[in-house]
Amino acid sequence: MTSIDWSLVSATVWPLAVALLIGFVVRRLVLLAAKRARGRAGGRAWALIIAAVAVPAAFALPLFFLSLAVNATPLPALWIARIQHLLGVGGLACLTWAFMRAVGAMEARIVARNPVDVADNLHARRVQTQTRVIGRAIQIAILLFGLSIILMTFPAIRQVGATLLASAGLVGVVAGFAAKPVFGNLIAGLQIAITQPIRLDDVVIVDGEWGRIEEITSAYVVVAIWDQRRLVVPLQWFIENPFQNWTRRSAEILGPVFLWLDHGAPLEAVRAELRRICESDPRWDGRVCVVHVEDIAAEAMKVRLLVSARNSGDDYDLRAAVRERMLDYLRREQPQALPRMRATLDGAFALQGAQREPRTPEAASSS
Repeated sequence: MTSIDWSLVSATVWPLAVALLIGFVVRRLVLLAAKRARGRAGGRAWALIIAAVAVPAAFALPLFFLSLAVNATPLPALWIARIQHLLGVGGLACLTWAFMRAVGAMEARIVARNPVDVADNLHARRVQTQTRVIGRAIQIAILLFGLSIILMTFPAIRQVGATLLASAGLVGVVAGFAAKPVFGNLIAGLQIAITQPIRLDDVVIVDGEWGRIEEITSAYVVVAIWDQRRLVVPLQWFIENPFQNWTRRSAEILGPVFLWLDHGAPLEAVRAELRRICESDPRWDGRVCVVHVEDIAAEAMKVRLLVSARNSGDDYDLRAAVRERMLDYLRREQPQALPRMRATLDGAFALQGAQREPRTPEAASSS
């Protein structure tokens, strides 16, 4: 039976225990500093970055102290190399995590400084869209780069890579086809961030559905439909297909209301009533309030009441109010303006009607 060499155990355990203790104390200090920085952030970039990086650093610093302690132990060189490799992988993972959190903190700061819940939010929506899309792309790039560095630290994977180098052409073609949706959406996301055909909170018509751009990720766009449904559309779709954007340049919009009126309807009275309706409604922005005859049919004429509003939501409510109040006015004040069915009797029907009239007593006696 072999005896335990306690001196060897002691020489191995003590450095590791001291390293863990120091790492634990440093971890607590880092988290405390992060908490204070988060409380004092106030929009400062450096404070937000410190608060974001502190969590990965709280894991990385104990690994660093353990790496120093392992070198001071009398363990076999092979064991030390393997432990150092694992600690190095953990350190690289923490470093990648820290960079991603730093980018996320800067993204959150820019988004917070440009809120979209204001009256004129065109600039804020443009900044938020660029920030979110570019920030996600940078985070993905950092993640891929970090994973690549970590995988390259494994000798077996490096050997496999050297073996596959001869068939790199075929592998590249296969990988290209396999990664086409991913890289297609990534490139489409960069195109959207630069050219901005859509932005956050834009009002769009996608596949016949009215909604607002609620979220733009690195792979898809979430459109909030008016009835609280969510339409999830790949990023690449917005590059390859036409769609309507009602807030591309401004949120202001024109809205038509169509009525069928009798040919004899008093249009000036209709114009005056439309003006009164618009001026009494706070959703009207004061730009457009006109009446046009859109079309004429045999039975009636099609009249367009065109009004303007600050945004599409006010436009919908204003058009509904104009439609209801105008019909109420016509029924109450101008009932002859509503469409009516007319009929005329030709000569044959008039003659037959005259022949059916009852004869007078004088005519009967003369006959």
